[in-house]
Amino acid sequence: MKIGNIELGEKPLFLAPMEDVTDASFRYVCKAYGADMMYTEFVSSDGLIRDAAKSLAKLRTFDYEKPIGIQIYGHIPEAMVQAARMAEEAGPDIIDINFGCPVHKIATRGAGSGMMRYPEKMLEITEKVVKAVKLPVTVKTRLGWDENSKIIVELAEQLQDAGIQALTIHGRTRSQMYKGEADWTLIGKVKENPRMRIPIIGNGDIKSDTDAAEAFGKYGVDGIMIGRATFGRPWIFKEIRHYLNTGEHLPEPSISEKVELAKRHFAKSLEIKGDRVGVLEMRRHFSCYFKGLENFKETRLRLVTCNNPDEIFGILDYINERWGSNDTI
Repeated sequence: MKIGNIELGEKPLFLAPMEDVTDASFRYVCKAYGADMMYTEFVSSDGLIRDAAKSLAKLRTFDYEKPIGIQIYGHIPEAMVQAARMAEEAGPDIIDINFGCPVHKIATRGAGSGMMRYPEKMLEITEKVVKAVKLPVTVKTRLGWDENSKIIVELAEQLQDAGIQALTIHGRTRSQMYKGEADWTLIGKVKENPRMRIPIIGNGDIKSDTDAAEAFGKYGVDGIMIGRATFGRPWIFKEIRHYLNTGEHLPEPSISEKVELAKRHFAKSLEIKGDRVGVLEMRRHFSCYFKGLENFKETRLRLVTCNNPDEIFGILDYINERWGSNDTI
């Protein structure tokens, strides 16, 4: 599969852009476990053009992450064009437009998946961004606004005509948010459309290696994007790739292996963001890495309230000593 001139190999696996999750340290460990393509957290076009520090910080990427995409969102064409140019200057491989985020404060003002109610404006923004930058432009979107307006099959053709070079489709409407099951049938119909020439990437409810194999086999997508299933489980990319290649399931990492991963992740977070922010932003990940350990409540509380990096490394060593000897959850 290729996006523009970017070769991604056969059946590539994508890390979905997720606010407050896919920061540089989390991308670092996902890349180590085999993510073929990753994206930054999504970046507000309004924030970029106002020089908002948080938005500008999200543009930072590293050579070892390549290929890497920067995803932008917004509802004002001129602001999206300016933001795309600023993102391009940061040196990514791809500019991705978010037309899929269902969060209320974003969608209700017409950005993210709110754009599904205004397809003409969506196409206007897409075409202007494509013309404004030299990098390949891709789009991530949903099936439609609600059950009565699933417009993705027609919309996919129109986005292709606007110049995008790949399309990621989340198999839910905006109204569904993340509830119910993702409907891959319409993703499959987009892929089956003989007019479609660009790669189609499927997204939604890929939680295991068998889910991924079914998506490739049954719906014929070119690639798969994985989001929430990566929380505390960046090794899912390795599991899927192994299963696609061999038909065999990899065993769950041991507690000792998870401790070493958590240390590696934490060290990278400290390196990139400094002690204070590096500690605070790891807390959500620590909870996920050790979810399900018996009699873990007290240790978990220490892990997510401690502010001293050395003490946190000590707590991780304790987890290995206390639970790693059994290597069971």
